[in-house]
Amino acid sequence: MARIEDLAERFGRHIATPWQRTVAGAQRVVMVVYDKTMERTLRARKLAFETAAREAGHDWHELDVSDAFARWMAQDEYREEYFASPDDLYLKLEAEFSEVVAERIREVLNRAEVTENAVVALFGVGALFGFARMSHILKLVEGDIKGRLVVFFPGHLERSNYRLLDARDGWNYLAVPITLHGEGASQ
Repeated sequence: MARIEDLAERFGRHIATPWQRTVAGAQRVVMVVYDKTMERTLRARKLAFETAAREAGHDWHELDVSDAFARWMAQDEYREEYFASPDDLYLKLEAEFSEVVAERIREVLNRAEVTENAVVALFGVGALFGFARMSHILKLVEGDIKGRLVVFFPGHLERSNYRLLDARDGWNYLAVPITLHGEGASQ
């Protein structure tokens, strides 16, 4: 159980360092990477991360995208047809879903109270697996990040290659990684 507290401590050390204001959007992303089996424990202890951010003098805002697919499908007038023939959903997912999730993140990033000193914490990205690529969503929102976007990422990091839920298909990203295993700026 102390693993989450150790991760929160590493996060706190990183988030307390002075922030460069001239970095690109991709460099304003912090990936808190943890084993997928720790998801429920992390969510139960997410206050430790919020406390670390606030103690470092940063505002905290959070968004949970766990329900993004369900919300999106519930609004589609053809949802029953897609459930009857799921293969037909693939093209619609490719064309629309990533943008819908990105827009939801942008709504938080662009609130008036979200300043250059704010942390926006993104939870529930594991629920996007199979529906959208996190790398694509992050590319869509990079330009809207004022402070830091902290993505709580259930998966694996190996030499800057992120694998959501330890899936085979990973991607290389410029974000600052924070892990229990000492990779990245959180060592």
